[in-house]
Amino acid sequence: MADALKIGIAGLGTVGASLVRIIQQKSNELAVTCGRPITITAVSARDKARDRGIDLSTVTWFDRPEDLAEKGDIDVFVELMGGAEGAANVSVRTALQRGLHVVTANKALLAYHGVELATIAEEKGSLLNFEAAVAGGIPVIKALRESLTGNSVSRIYGIMNGTCNYILTKMEKEGLSFAECLKEAQRLGYAEADPAFDIEGNDTAHKLSILTTLAFGNQIAADDIYLEGITNISIEDIHAAAELGYRIKLLGVAQRTDTGIEQRVHPTMVPVDSVIAQVDGVTNAVAIESDVLGELLMVGPGAGGNATASSVLGDIADIAKSQPGAQRVPVLGHPAATLEPYRKAQMQSHEGGYFIRLTVLDRTGVFASVATRMAENNISLESIVQRSKQHLAPSHHQTIILVTHATTEESVRKAVASIKSEGYLFGEPQVIRIERPKEEG
Repeated sequence: MADALKIGIAGLGTVGASLVRIIQQKSNELAVTCGRPITITAVSARDKARDRGIDLSTVTWFDRPEDLAEKGDIDVFVELMGGAEGAANVSVRTALQRGLHVVTANKALLAYHGVELATIAEEKGSLLNFEAAVAGGIPVIKALRESLTGNSVSRIYGIMNGTCNYILTKMEKEGLSFAECLKEAQRLGYAEADPAFDIEGNDTAHKLSILTTLAFGNQIAADDIYLEGITNISIEDIHAAAELGYRIKLLGVAQRTDTGIEQRVHPTMVPVDSVIAQVDGVTNAVAIESDVLGELLMVGPGAGGNATASSVLGDIADIAKSQPGAQRVPVLGHPAATLEPYRKAQMQSHEGGYFIRLTVLDRTGVFASVATRMAENNISLESIVQRSKQHLAPSHHQTIILVTHATTEESVRKAVASIKSEGYLFGEPQVIRIERPKEEG
């Protein structure tokens, strides 16, 4: 049997501790399946004295991850600290420059420095694996980087943040407000004390930018994504969606168009009988549409210590099985030097249409004015419903719900801005894209 693959782990939080535990518990099985033992020889974390429920008596401790990357007796540097800058960035670069293989679960690091890191790895002949960075335990990176070779991907979309999906699911099933569901998510550990990164869509955007590069061969463009979170989703929106036959999900969507690549993250109404509408709680789902395979949908746990550690271990096992000097799969699916500059697509018509909820003053002429403003912006309405139920609008106000036919984001935003200028709008309007089955588009 070949010599042991020596692992250094930087970061011993929930994922890092789970990884250590799994490797130690399954050492014999891993040695057989990988053709060589996998041994943890060094670690780094903030607090050496903390009881993590794992045995670290035989490993070398480094207070600084940078020192582990530079001096550790390791073959693979595993980065589980998080963050685009600071220790994570420096230590990963140090490890790659040293010629070590790297495994990371850090989507922010890859979203902002992935192309540079891929360039270093390819120059040094090292592997940079990051399956756990997107969708937790779902092997979407391997699918795009290896399994779908020969396929031309046209679109990729999915539920990529368990926190948001949990909140939206709980709002629908229990009729609770966004604030109540967020508080419960924090209590259960699904949401951070400061949940902004998740609920405002940034986490999904980082993951989407990585998948976009793998799918379309462009440079990563994490800051060039249309971004809208779920903080403005109300229980009224949940109820209205259900009445129309939809559920609301936060989706990340990337697709190739004639004018470039379109990337967007926003709440979306999906048909209640669609597969993705059935993905509840903290579960993630990613769909890939390609010319040869058609549509591939992968569903699984998107977060959690064991799910993420499983993906990290899969990346380590791939390194253990790799042959020295063998041809490496490009880090980002395409050689870093060949990645094309990101070309943002021009705004195009959204075939599914839009759901628009307006709370307006209850006075004569408002209903007709809203319809007129839509027509002025060439927006064709599939339906327009006027409601005055007390649970939908306060006294002296009414709720108007519009569903449009295919139209552009620009037209919708102009129409809404025009309505706001009329002075009869109460509060902020709600605008949600609708995704319909392809045969209806």
